[in-house]
Amino acid sequence: MTSFTNETFAVVDLETTGTQREADNHIIQFGCAIVKNLKVVKTYSFMINPHREIPLAIQNLTHIHNEDVAIQKDFSYYGPKIRKILQGTIFVAHNVNFDLPFLNYELVEHGLAELTNRAIDTVELAKIAFPTLPSYKLSDLTAQLQIKHLNPHKADSDAYGTAILLIKIVHRLSELPQATLNTLSSLSHELIRDTSWIFTTIAEDSRKQKRPLAKQQMQVRNLVLQKQRLSLAADKPSENRTFPESDQDKRKLFGNKLNYRQPQVDLINRIRRFVTDPTQRGLLVEAPNGTGKTFSYLFAYAYNLYSSRKLVIATPTEVLQTQIVTQEIPQLLAVTGLDLTAEVVKSSSHYLDLDGFYQSLYQGSSNKLTLILQMRVLVWLTETKTGDLDELQLTNYRAPLFSQIAHPGDARVGSNFAKVDFWNLARERQEQADILVTNHAYLANNYHDSIWGQNPYLVIDEAHRLLDNVITSRNDSFQFESLWGVLSHLRNLLYYADDSVLNQYASDRQLQFLLKQLDPKILALIEIINSLQKMLYAKRGQAINKNLLANGHLLLSFQGPVLFAQKQNFIAKLSEFQRKLEQVRQQTNQILFKLYRESDNSSNDRDALLSEITDQIDRLDFYAEKGYQLADLLNNDSQLESEGFIVSLTNPQDALSVNLNWLALDASTELTNIYDHFDHLLFVSATLTSNHDFNFEIKQLALSELHPQKYLGHSTFNLQQHLEVLAVSDMPDFASSEYDEALVQILEHDLSKKSHVLVLMTNLSKIKDIFSAILNSPELRDFEILAQGISGSNNRIAKRFAIANKAIIIGADSFWEGIDFHQCSIDLVIAAKLPFSSPDQPEVKLRQKQLADRGLNVFKVDTMPRALIRFKQGIGRLIRGEKDHGQFLILDSRIWQRDYGKQFLNAIPVKTQKISLQKLKGKLDNYD
Repeated sequence: MTSFTNETFAVVDLETTGTQREADNHIIQFGCAIVKNLKVVKTYSFMINPHREIPLAIQNLTHIHNEDVAIQKDFSYYGPKIRKILQGTIFVAHNVNFDLPFLNYELVEHGLAELTNRAIDTVELAKIAFPTLPSYKLSDLTAQLQIKHLNPHKADSDAYGTAILLIKIVHRLSELPQATLNTLSSLSHELIRDTSWIFTTIAEDSRKQKRPLAKQQMQVRNLVLQKQRLSLAADKPSENRTFPESDQDKRKLFGNKLNYRQPQVDLINRIRRFVTDPTQRGLLVEAPNGTGKTFSYLFAYAYNLYSSRKLVIATPTEVLQTQIVTQEIPQLLAVTGLDLTAEVVKSSSHYLDLDGFYQSLYQGSSNKLTLILQMRVLVWLTETKTGDLDELQLTNYRAPLFSQIAHPGDARVGSNFAKVDFWNLARERQEQADILVTNHAYLANNYHDSIWGQNPYLVIDEAHRLLDNVITSRNDSFQFESLWGVLSHLRNLLYYADDSVLNQYASDRQLQFLLKQLDPKILALIEIINSLQKMLYAKRGQAINKNLLANGHLLLSFQGPVLFAQKQNFIAKLSEFQRKLEQVRQQTNQILFKLYRESDNSSNDRDALLSEITDQIDRLDFYAEKGYQLADLLNNDSQLESEGFIVSLTNPQDALSVNLNWLALDASTELTNIYDHFDHLLFVSATLTSNHDFNFEIKQLALSELHPQKYLGHSTFNLQQHLEVLAVSDMPDFASSEYDEALVQILEHDLSKKSHVLVLMTNLSKIKDIFSAILNSPELRDFEILAQGISGSNNRIAKRFAIANKAIIIGADSFWEGIDFHQCSIDLVIAAKLPFSSPDQPEVKLRQKQLADRGLNVFKVDTMPRALIRFKQGIGRLIRGEKDHGQFLILDSRIWQRDYGKQFLNAIPVKTQKISLQKLKGKLDNYD
């Protein structure tokens, strides 16, 4: 390694009283690590008197207090020293656009010249060099890259950690292939300050060395990829494909590779009897967490997969898909010696389209996020064996680049990357595989796909969530306001912008004629959209539920036959809408086609205009499809009966703010269609019963016609030794402000011995209040406080929670059951309230109205069973396996006061301890 041997890096970190330097904020600590020859040779640390109070939030974060700086010299003393230390160095910081401007501001304020050093940012460098890490916060990077970092958020420690990070980044980038370095160098010009210099220097030095490609890599055009291996089958076939029938044979087979646990073996035997019984089609299994249910069903089905039949496993989340393929199935193969292969099945959009990505590199982009993402992908391509974009661990995929680089799912023939196309290679591996692992939503939308093979077996894992996932996959909407916006933007591109088509082609008579014809049609289409909105708005008095949201939006819930009682009028107007939309789409296409023919000498501005118009046409296609879906729904009386509709108004007084959402209230037909394509269907979960009765889930999952068998599994370990359940008897009324105050008191004063705490709420609006109340609490300064709807996406919150040393999540809804915490151990779950669904939620109101119309007791047949299953799932957040231990705390005193409380107590697998608020802290502190 020869790069940077003659350079001196000064890696700087500042602690300050606040982020706004002009608002009387000042430096309280300067930390610096000097790097020469890519080694840390010296460190500096100065505590600096800011001559002002340090805010409590900063004290909590940095552990630097007013008394620590009161006796220190101020910046007028340290400024000259700092300038001397940094003279002639390359300035490096983790978020350099904070540290360098802040330091320069202080220098100038004290009469010193500002620094003009070359400046490098390690945040951007780390994202590019290590593209698959889940977080780029300094404390997380140092943990993930095993950099010893003793005092996070202290400037001296952070500067040293950043220095080691810089060295690791340089070494990683220096290992990259030349073609990758060349492209990185050409893209890097928009990076922060002088960060691009790192790439250009390493690329130039690498060219002098003329390193060959690594054996496992290949180059196609300018992209360097991992060589793909199509078949993942074992090199030699397994010797024994006979299922070990006796428990003694299983014990021998498990050997020292798997603990022999009789409840797990009983579960295997029960599933095996089902799989081999030709008269049976369905089996429901409730298996407690930690019983090894995944291994059990894999083991039971595995020996039947040598008759050209596949096993399809559907899970609720992609995280669980990956876990099964990377952990559970390898364990199965290690124990059994079988030579089965397994693949994840997900939609094509999860895979990188190499053709689209390659083209994006040469289109130019002024968007910083796009450039960094392109650079991350270039490095990731040298590592990935799948091309699955989920490996990048992004928390959202909304960046504009994804519309171009996500694979559309077509078979590539004759393209530059046809032979290495990730999606097509994935499909080929799936064709060859014995076990396919997908998710509920993908299965619901693709159950007729040929990829599953002939007469495949099916396991629905976490089966209690199948119905909701199938319904969600079918829910849809027609956003009239958004379509109106598309049409307005199209008119602007064609007629009104300075660089509009009308202005650019004023001398083209044919184009002017086409434009003159189109505009009245666009206006007529907008008028029809408004008519549809007004027809829906006129029904507002017949809504079965009105829900005014905090943002001022109004949600009106309707049963299908009520909203569309005179549906022929609406259908006629919808048909007119479809005709007019098609006319606008076709005539806009004509204009676009003519523009392409006229644009031989196209400029970047003209290319951008054509691209924008193309994008609007794609959006019109999207809304045309929505129109047809809505028309099909309205023309099907039985389907209309089973749908709920939500008319949402962004302004309750304005008919033209109407949008329409529809959701399935009965998915039995879709579920039956899925079941018809598979054989020997196993439904497995830790929570399939309500009071030890499967009937609720049998109805929910439309399984009555299958006449399924049922099996209640047993825990493989003594849960009493792993789980303690506490229920407070004297909490204030849950609807009072005193209740919220008591909850805040518990969080601030009773968690000192805990590290990962999950607070489960039932009201999203309350989450913000609790979060605000504890955010800057000195008692919680070591905790990262995360809240649903505030701290980013649920996926991001789960990742932050798993990474942090100490963290609290305040969440509702999916945090009771749907979020996977990546095997992060939780030591306390607090159930703030019993998890009854809020009747204000439109989907809940619609479902319950449908049940009530059938003369059913809604609380008994729907509200209570759902709450019990969610409650059991909440307990399951805590004990995922036999290595987990923790406490489950119930703050809702109704569990002791109401008749239905007994049902919740009966659902708890260990004895519940009744406890007072006064004794709670002692119980939480002394749990062993």
